[in-house]
Amino acid sequence: MENSHEEVANKTKPVPPPLSAPTTKFINQRKCCSLNKNRPTLIGRNCTISQARGPWDCLFDEAYRADVEILTDTDSIIYAHASILGIASPVFRSMFKKSRRKHDISINGVPPEAVRIFMRFLYSSCYEEAQMEEHILSLLVLSHAFAVPQLKQECEYQLEHRLLNMENVVDVFQLSVLCDAPRLTIICQRFVLMCFQGVSFSAGWKAMKTSHPHIEKKLLESLKFEDHRQKEKMRKLNERKVYLELYEAMEALVHICRDGRKPHDREACRYEANKGLESLLQHFCGCKLRVAGGCPHCKRMKQLLELHSRICADSDVCRVPLCKKLKQRMMKEKKNKKKNKDDVKLKILAKKIMRTKSITGAPYFTLASL
Repeated sequence: MENSHEEVANKTKPVPPPLSAPTTKFINQRKCCSLNKNRPTLIGRNCTISQARGPWDCLFDEAYRADVEILTDTDSIIYAHASILGIASPVFRSMFKKSRRKHDISINGVPPEAVRIFMRFLYSSCYEEAQMEEHILSLLVLSHAFAVPQLKQECEYQLEHRLLNMENVVDVFQLSVLCDAPRLTIICQRFVLMCFQGVSFSAGWKAMKTSHPHIEKKLLESLKFEDHRQKEKMRKLNERKVYLELYEAMEALVHICRDGRKPHDREACRYEANKGLESLLQHFCGCKLRVAGGCPHCKRMKQLLELHSRICADSDVCRVPLCKKLKQRMMKEKKNKKKNKDDVKLKILAKKIMRTKSITGAPYFTLASL
């Protein structure tokens, strides 16, 4: 009998209705900031979330038992609750500790609509995308002034990935400096350096000259530094190119003197410098003026031979002309500690050539003789 009573009770027990399907009406129109992650996530405006957020939105809109009056620039009043504002912002909490009576707060310098959006975010951690785009600079200032890191991070992210342009980059740069947003400062600085011609004629740049001349000076100094860095980078690339060409010329010199070149090998040779270098070597061997007489071609050939002698690992078996002789002269001067400017320059040049080659690829010679 007891079991039958339980069965009857279970049959008469009301069954909860099934959950309604999520609506997509508000998807991609409203964002909710997750307090547990660094990046806010986009959440669809479904029924469950609407039921969770609804009371907070209603509490802000209806101002039920509000004990805070916020005055804006247009003398409009926004009503809020001290307990909620104190939990969301430590700045509000310290302001409310002074008095337990009804609080009056003035927030000036930003549009009243931006203040309302900011207050709504403190209640529900949500915002409308269109409102964010319109008042993002004001929201960045408010989130910094009242220490709301979730909203500040969202403003920085939106500016970095979506809303930064040539018209507002100067204003964003100034606010990022004043609001202690270092990553956004660097991004704005790079943007200005890339589009300086266009940005320098914008209204924001002209206003910055009068309001914050030290920030303008900082930007101009960074522009000069970037220009110098680019020139230095190009200079080093050109030097590296010259060093690689010299190294390839010495490899070609070894190839010509050691292996020789048959007529059918000249077109298939992998050394581009072989053709000119072979004729220069023939001229050096048969020239009557030589270096002492002031032949410029012979001077160039002698410098290349001296460089080779400093890099060559085994001069005894090397077939390059004057390699062993130049190596012996170099060792003799080293023992006698006699150095001239040309020897020092050649030594430095040889080291730079080998260092460049070791960065770009495995060297053919070794530095054992340096």
